Amino acid sequence: MTSAPSAEDTAGSEARAIAAERLTFFSDAVVAIAITLLALELPLPEGATSAELLRSLGHLRSEYVSFLISFIVIGGHWRAHHRLFNYVTTLGGGLARLTFGWLLMQVIMPFATKVISEEGGFEFRFVFYAVVQVVALTLFLLMAWQIKRNHLYRADTPPELFGKVYRGIGAMIAAFAVSIPVAFFTHWAYACWIVVPLVVSLLSRFRRRTAAA
Repeated sequence: MTSAPSAEDTAGSEARAIAAERLTFFSDAVVAIAITLLALELPLPEGATSAELLRSLGHLRSEYVSFLISFIVIGGHWRAHHRLFNYVTTLGGGLARLTFGWLLMQVIMPFATKVISEEGGFEFRFVFYAVVQVVALTLFLLMAWQIKRNHLYRADTPPELFGKVYRGIGAMIAAFAVSIPVAFFTHWAYACWIVVPLVVSLLSRFRRRTAAA
């Protein structure tokens, strides 16, 4: 016969649940700050006439494109985090430490964006940005693994959640990792960030249809 949980056990569970909720709120705040810093880094176009302003916008297009890319990337990080942590009920397995490592990468993102938007030394600038993404995504993958391994999630968590996280994050890690050596041969290495996940998604769908057939 299973004994009822003691008041001390109940209080401990509630404290861990509150800690998990606070960590989620804190993560949301840090990501919001990272996105705000992206916007603050945007240079203003200069010119006394409309034509000069348009020319200035053209000269600054790399900064604006880099901002849009990083905005989408950080938004993707937050979306994945929100989807996963919506089911987290307690902390454990080093989850807090992994989360702080992941948040560090989010805070570094505005700096990495500034680096990649500068001219010259494309290989170094591109690789630095890609490495930041690989580290952030790897940390997130470890977070998901720890959540599943230590059963830190709600009982009503969809059984397919972790499989989707592993496939999605794994595809993005592959995309940024593959782009690193490609950057030493062409500036079109950016295309890897779109092409690789797309190919992985198509292959995954093909396998599922084949298995269903």
